[in-house]
Amino acid sequence: MLLYIHGFASSGRGAKALTMRQRFKNVLLAPSLSYVPELAVDTLSSIIKKSLPNEPVGLIGSSLGGYYAIYLSELYCIPAILINPSTKPYETLASCTPEAVNFYDLSSFEWNERYIKQLKRFDTKNITHPENFLLMLQTGDETLDYRIALNKLKGAETILEEGGSHAFDGFENHLDTIENFFVSKDILCKRTS
Repeated sequence: MLLYIHGFASSGRGAKALTMRQRFKNVLLAPSLSYVPELAVDTLSSIIKKSLPNEPVGLIGSSLGGYYAIYLSELYCIPAILINPSTKPYETLASCTPEAVNFYDLSSFEWNERYIKQLKRFDTKNITHPENFLLMLQTGDETLDYRIALNKLKGAETILEEGGSHAFDGFENHLDTIENFFVSKDILCKRTS
């Protein structure tokens, strides 16, 4: 099973999630997660724990979803693809208080210091299994400094593209690479068609 983890103020129905669902329709789960960090991670952990005894799990995390994916990958020793991942969301999202807006449906929600503190609980200080990661970065990310993720995830397989944006322009052009990464980790079977 592949588990797609969307970013802050996004949805399991966002553009990348829909692209992933079309390509990996029978094996992808892309839940819309709570904006409350502890609830989001609890939901993801429950899904992983229920799946692992029966099938392997791979993670795909974008932005804040990448931050959660780092934590969960190290916790459960499972492979993860990180798309312009946040590495210090407790710093970058501090300016969003007291209210944020969901990019998908434009609904607003409370975002406060308590949630910032919750984010700190999931900070992975040291990466012990860099071989479990595929890091996808674009230098034109207007939200996050790609060099911070590059430094934190030394030793990870990396795609680094000049230009682009935080959304990772041309994401759909990397679906074969994503599939091949998970095939190499025995998460997916190689397609014969």
